[in-house]
Amino acid sequence: MVAVYAPARFETTAADDLAARYGQHLQDLQGLATTTIERYRTVARQFLHERFGDGAVDLRALRTADVIVFVQRQTQCLQPPALKCVVSAMRSFLRYAQYRGEVDTRFVAAVPIVAAWTTTPPVPILPEHAQRAIDSCDPSTAVGLRDRAVLLLLARLGLRAHEIIALRLEDCNWDSSHLRVRGKSGREQLLPMPVDVGVAIAAYLQQGRSQSQDRHLFLRSMAPVRGLMAGSDAIGTIVRHALQRAQVDAPHRGSHQFRHALAVRLLQGGASLREIGEVLRHQSPQTTLVYARVDISALRSLAMPWPGVVR
Repeated sequence: MVAVYAPARFETTAADDLAARYGQHLQDLQGLATTTIERYRTVARQFLHERFGDGAVDLRALRTADVIVFVQRQTQCLQPPALKCVVSAMRSFLRYAQYRGEVDTRFVAAVPIVAAWTTTPPVPILPEHAQRAIDSCDPSTAVGLRDRAVLLLLARLGLRAHEIIALRLEDCNWDSSHLRVRGKSGREQLLPMPVDVGVAIAAYLQQGRSQSQDRHLFLRSMAPVRGLMAGSDAIGTIVRHALQRAQVDAPHRGSHQFRHALAVRLLQGGASLREIGEVLRHQSPQTTLVYARVDISALRSLAMPWPGVVR
């Protein structure tokens, strides 16, 4: 006798359903990165569950105190960078609720401001450590060729991980030496392709990239052979393996430290914050201001002597 089991059923609550619709809204109308959508959706789901439990969700019953108390509770267990995400997610979700006509503008304004978002400057990887990580890639292997090209994109152009994953074959314009990059909110920009980056990508395409119908520039090294999965930590994994091979004890293990290193290098080379923001494609000047705290030696040269101190 063959046992037949009914397919598993997963019960969802009204809070789960609304959070899912909110996530779909972010994808369809705002074009946010997959990882950002998931983080925002998770925060929205947590807020709705804490406020409404497993019952019906009535956003018209919300009070501004509900929003404030929720954020205040997060401060007890999260560090400022994670709190920043919670606050951004709450503002985004409440704007979505406003779009649905269920709350008014005062709810968005009620989301508390988290202090010290930019008091701690990002810690970049040292230039010599970045070069050691790049040099650790074995050019005689397909994986080594791919990883070298990825690391050079991080170090020379400051690309974000999801931007590298999204690159396609047609984004490389070899005639004009430009690279088309899809940034946040789906915005496309043309960036100049440095010579070493172009050489590394060409080497990967000619000697390392497997034959595939997938048009993504960088492919997985294991079957099924396809583009790196959107929203995955594939680029971070490449960085961590390179740092391990190079025996580099970097301040962080993620890919973003290469982006920070590029910003610091530009700052120390005399670039203005506005120019750095343009290179890194920041949407807001506030995002770039954090780098004003990085170059301490340059700031010291501008400091006035304290009155009464004999030098």
